[in-house]
Amino acid sequence: MRQIIFDTETTGLYPEQGHRLIEIGAVELIQRKRSGRCFHYELNPEREIDAEATRVHGKTWDSLKQAPLFASIAEELLAFVAGAELIIHNAPFDVGFIDSELRRWRPTHPGLASLCAITDTLVMAKTLHPGQRNSLDALARRYAVEERDRSFHGALLDAEILADVYLAMTGGQVGLAFGGGNEGADGSPQQAEAPRAIAAQTAALRVQMATPEELQRHARSLQALGEAALWS
Repeated sequence: MRQIIFDTETTGLYPEQGHRLIEIGAVELIQRKRSGRCFHYELNPEREIDAEATRVHGKTWDSLKQAPLFASIAEELLAFVAGAELIIHNAPFDVGFIDSELRRWRPTHPGLASLCAITDTLVMAKTLHPGQRNSLDALARRYAVEERDRSFHGALLDAEILADVYLAMTGGQVGLAFGGGNEGADGSPQQAEAPRAIAAQTAALRVQMATPEELQRHARSLQALGEAALWS
């Protein structure tokens, strides 16, 4: 399982209006663990950057005029993401900009989705937390992800934060490995044990009931959540 946590920064909001990429950041996960590989470039957008965008990421065109053009890193980017699952927060935004750059580079390019699967963590978050704020900052707080300085947004920084959020949001086993292998302590695949008759070896399980005080605290928590509570 190879996944790429992906983020971009841009000159503005709308590629169809000529806005361009100024930064790409990506972090590789193998079997839900960081591999240590990443992809990161600042790019010369060949145009001015909107003032509102500069307030978000702190970058100006003057600071990027010595950076490479997208065309010079396109092949390396495609090789890095090919065959992986891309994990992106608000994927239509980032994919729209990447596809716009790909078409500018090669007009007949079919787009990013032709090379890899794309998962949108914003859609996932809205399903898991309906009616709540699901920005990257909000999710990082909700899942107690280690705080980083985000005075200015950065593609690689945000990809690293999203990696932690995604792993927390989808925590648990990747699979039950029936007929397959399990991971060893070092993350390497190990052969699964042969099936055993577990029921005959297991003692009766003790059922621990909630105390009246715990039930009252639970009821107060549901009341505080309001209509968003899934357990009402």
